[in-house]
Amino acid sequence: MNKYLFAILFSVISTAALAQVPSQPRPSLSKSIPADSLSYLNPKDYIIGGITVSGTKYLDKDVLVQISKLSKGDRINLPGEQNAAVIKRMYDQGLFDDVQLNITKINLDTIYLEIAIVERPRLSRLHITGIRKGEIEDLQKKLSDKNSKIVNENLLSTTTAIIKKHFNEKGFLNTTVDIKQRKDPGDANSVILDVAVDKKQKVKINKVIFEGNAAFSSKKLKAFLKKTREKKWYNLFGSKKFLRDKYEEDKQTLIEKMQDKGYRDAELLSDSVWKNDENTVNVKLKVFEGHKYYFGNITWSGNARYPSALLNKLLRVKKGDVFSEEELGKRLSGPTPNNDDVSTLYLDGGYLTYNADPVQTKIYNDTVDLDIRIYEGPQYTINRVLLKGNDVTNDKVVMREIRTRPGQKFNKDLLIRSTRDISQLGNFDEQKTEPKPTNINPADGTVDIIYNVVEKPSDQIELSGGFGGGQIVGTLGLTFNNFSIRNIFHLKDYKPLPKGDGQKLSLRGQSSGRTYQNYSFTFSEPWLGGKKPIYFAVSAYTQLSSTGQYYAKTDARYNNLRINGVGVTLGKKLNWPDNYFQLNYSLNVDHYNLDNYPGYIFSNGTSYNIKLTQELSRNSLDAPIFPTQGSNIKLTIQGTPPYSLFNNINYKIATQEERYHFVEYYKFKWDAQWFQKIYGKLVLMSQIRFGFLGSYNSQVGPSPFERFKLGGDGMQSYQFLQGSDIIGLRGYQNFSILPVGSPVGITADNNPGSTIYNKYTLELRHPVIASQSATIFVLAFAEGGNVWNSFDQFNPFNVRRSVGIGARIFLPIFGLLGLDYGYGFDAIPGIPGANKGQFHFSISQSLNGGFN
Repeated sequence: MNKYLFAILFSVISTAALAQVPSQPRPSLSKSIPADSLSYLNPKDYIIGGITVSGTKYLDKDVLVQISKLSKGDRINLPGEQNAAVIKRMYDQGLFDDVQLNITKINLDTIYLEIAIVERPRLSRLHITGIRKGEIEDLQKKLSDKNSKIVNENLLSTTTAIIKKHFNEKGFLNTTVDIKQRKDPGDANSVILDVAVDKKQKVKINKVIFEGNAAFSSKKLKAFLKKTREKKWYNLFGSKKFLRDKYEEDKQTLIEKMQDKGYRDAELLSDSVWKNDENTVNVKLKVFEGHKYYFGNITWSGNARYPSALLNKLLRVKKGDVFSEEELGKRLSGPTPNNDDVSTLYLDGGYLTYNADPVQTKIYNDTVDLDIRIYEGPQYTINRVLLKGNDVTNDKVVMREIRTRPGQKFNKDLLIRSTRDISQLGNFDEQKTEPKPTNINPADGTVDIIYNVVEKPSDQIELSGGFGGGQIVGTLGLTFNNFSIRNIFHLKDYKPLPKGDGQKLSLRGQSSGRTYQNYSFTFSEPWLGGKKPIYFAVSAYTQLSSTGQYYAKTDARYNNLRINGVGVTLGKKLNWPDNYFQLNYSLNVDHYNLDNYPGYIFSNGTSYNIKLTQELSRNSLDAPIFPTQGSNIKLTIQGTPPYSLFNNINYKIATQEERYHFVEYYKFKWDAQWFQKIYGKLVLMSQIRFGFLGSYNSQVGPSPFERFKLGGDGMQSYQFLQGSDIIGLRGYQNFSILPVGSPVGITADNNPGSTIYNKYTLELRHPVIASQSATIFVLAFAEGGNVWNSFDQFNPFNVRRSVGIGARIFLPIFGLLGLDYGYGFDAIPGIPGANKGQFHFSISQSLNGGFN
């Protein structure tokens, strides 16, 4: 019973008792009395002389007076319904534990009233228990607006509802919430809510039942439900949890898929979900299939620019094909995987406002005739090309990658290609690069294009330490991917180094004291001179490995190796066979000085490796970090002068120092990757690699350098300095793959490398996070590879096999980090434990899939 009704009942009883007492004139009051204590047998009209409010702590007194609907000068009949109505109105606000209407003074027919209230306590904080810390933090964010609110039934019920909804969306349909109040010792009018949450177990789907289906099997219909899957071991993809929002989406998808198969009248008649047991539910859907329809006659109207025959060829829909509005829509408006739809034809021709409306002109039996009505509109010319969002990168660096130019006809293909080329710079978030036609002017047929980009951190740092070969090796690498050498002397442009011109500066040092040192420098400019896409790079390095700090030169354990090298590269983007090709030429000079050093086929002497390299590549990948389609193919030809043809050395009796003073060889490498989406976001990467190191003169033999070392993570180890191609093969120890017939004593530690190798990889990749701050994807792989020293032994199908799983994390500041676990199936003779389970860690591997 409400308190104001109790007060009225109490007043009636009191009035009955007072009725036995003779009435007397009321004196002026010195203290307040309840308004309903006056005699109900002798109610009287009064003029309100004033209204006060007492007991407030947080609430505005003037607002409370407005809520009471009492005003100074109004007439009020007391006691009676009016005073009860005032109390009711106040209680209806849900803000008070107690409300009284009191009289503070009566002067003749003027009365002074007091609204005495006791405010309900407010929420000081929520104390949530029963769930993990991270889940508590998520709930606290969702419930943060409840703090300092009045604790009433509404607050308690909405708090419970928010918590349940939060966990229901995650599949916890049986979540319970128990809320208890306790006073806050720090504030007399505040309470703490102790919220005990029990998520229970996730509710999964036991059965999905279909009714009314004849043309579609239940198995086929279940396949249409991507997010509503039965709890079966073979349902590897798709959630087995029952999520209401995903279920609603799936119901819509179900009908769309049925209609896409020709059943244009398909509809969902009813559906129901009921509890199977404590942790599972059953789902039942009753469908109506209707008849299966087929395309009939297809005609075109409004197409003046392109003939109907060409449009029919692109549409690829013939009379008698199964009727599908979804497929028809893709063929008319895109997108299609190869951009071979009607829309692309028009948009590539400049018809920016093209539109196609397929009108069903006749439906008879199971056939639908169509008239596709084309609106071509004017042919648009690009007026201006604008750039927005490049706060660090200079306009010219981005604009030179854009293929849509003022004065050209609008072209969708060039728009897509420009977006891809901007993302390949590595300075912008490829997910947020958005070209947008704007200022479309039908009067003069012009349009502006604005490219919206979002800068992302592109500089990288490599800071690591490792233990190997009995010593600690530290590495520090700095890569500045958006460097500006022209501002090198402008201190105001340092952020912390001058940026914005798209150049690349890389500095790397690796050391373990005087035992091992490796320092390198690389600078590259993708547009030499700034006007043509001519790639230029220069590099230099020095490396040292020695035991000189431990042993004297006369000691057999002493060894020393110093390698110095410089190189220069020039390259050019090609327009033939298509504009994805690039041709690079490099000239490198390496100087080797070996003193009793193991790991090569000769251990003492000085050698020069002067090599010219030609690399022809085609890169059509759609993204540099997580490609989903396209290919990356490289053919590399490398060689040295054939010194043996003119140096007059008798190689039959030559010493190793004479034989390898000027090293000679030729070398071929083939690296190819293909990426393709196969299911949702699941991507298949296929890779083939091959390498061959040949010699001009059989008496000289193969080069001691530039060989292939296979196995492990694919990273350059300090134990093997430059001069070898390091190829990873997960599931095996680093450099542990040896050719058949290797001499006894050859191990991974002193492997001189081989002259032939091949490798195959299949990798399934699925993204976990794709954002500006990080890209994470998981993968499963199967790969095989092997090495040989002659084509007599070469067998491309005789490979060392492995399978495994892994993950890649791309952080702009660190580059690409990788962790893999591989299991190698084939034992390596002479190296026990080289195969089977192996963990591999990689850092700063190349992007675009990485030829590792």
